[in-house]
Amino acid sequence: MDFSEKILAWYAENKRELPWRNTQDPYKIWLSEIMLQQTRVAQGLPYYNKFVSEFPSVYDLAQASEEKVLKLWQGLGYYSRARNMHSTARTIVKDYNGNFPKTYKGLIKLKGVGDYTASAIASISYNEPEPVVDGNVYRVLARYFGIDLAINSSEGIKHFKDLAREVMNVDEVRDYNQGIMEFGAIQCAPKKPYCLHCPLNDSCIALKANRVHELPVKLKKTKIKNRYFNYLVVLDSNNNTFLEQRKGKGIWQNLYQFPLVESEAILAKKKLKELSLEQLTLENISDIYLYNDKPIVHKLSHQHLYTNFWIVQVDDEIKDGLPWKEVINFPVPVLIADFIKTFKKD
Repeated sequence: MDFSEKILAWYAENKRELPWRNTQDPYKIWLSEIMLQQTRVAQGLPYYNKFVSEFPSVYDLAQASEEKVLKLWQGLGYYSRARNMHSTARTIVKDYNGNFPKTYKGLIKLKGVGDYTASAIASISYNEPEPVVDGNVYRVLARYFGIDLAINSSEGIKHFKDLAREVMNVDEVRDYNQGIMEFGAIQCAPKKPYCLHCPLNDSCIALKANRVHELPVKLKKTKIKNRYFNYLVVLDSNNNTFLEQRKGKGIWQNLYQFPLVESEAILAKKKLKELSLEQLTLENISDIYLYNDKPIVHKLSHQHLYTNFWIVQVDDEIKDGLPWKEVINFPVPVLIADFIKTFKKD
């Protein structure tokens, strides 16, 4: 058997039973592919089930408010995926009469749909012979063929796409594409690949050269930036608080948060109190205290957020305040959601 035949045989025997594998509906394939970008299947599966239950069709998703979409997405990270997905659903309904384009060229024009996602939908939903190349596929191809090109370089991206096209099985592209991604996720895993019982081990160049853990090659990541967040959790005597919505193009766009003071380093209470008085324009602050013993370090792809939650108690009633019990209804970053869960127990 050649490379693609071995992948197909392995997939037939080892594939996981996943809900998007039982359909060719482009809406559901699209949902799953967007959710699984930079997300493990185990983490993404509950979100997929929630979205399909809440929004059974692209029309339902298009009609939903962004706030509701972001709330359902809460905790999955990379929120631009959710915003793009919502925008694209509306485009599909408005410009395509609710029907997804049936070709790679048509699909890739949609917002938030790149080469990989367009290839996946085109091949799985419409059987178009278009190769998929995701992180799992890069790993399989780099190891099996012993390729040193960086997978995140322009040269590497082109080379791996061309190679993926060359070795794919065009007659069974739907199963082959799903098969090679599954093979990379399970058999040719990043840290503990099962080389001993791999159907490709007799001809894998990386295995023969003892280079399995060196491949694939990736260019160095962008330098991590440290940021210092101070959230001001204001509470009056009636347990009212208030939230603000994040604007701009930074992280967590359109999610809600407690008023934020960002500093250049960890702040002492005295300095925080001065800044909070300026920002909140509140009178009769009775107490300010730090909720967490040490900064919570929240790690994003290129940023580490050193975060403190300051409880700001005021004597006067907050005008148009939000009852604390309603805070959970707003879409917030998981960092804040975790705080809300623990603070409610006090």
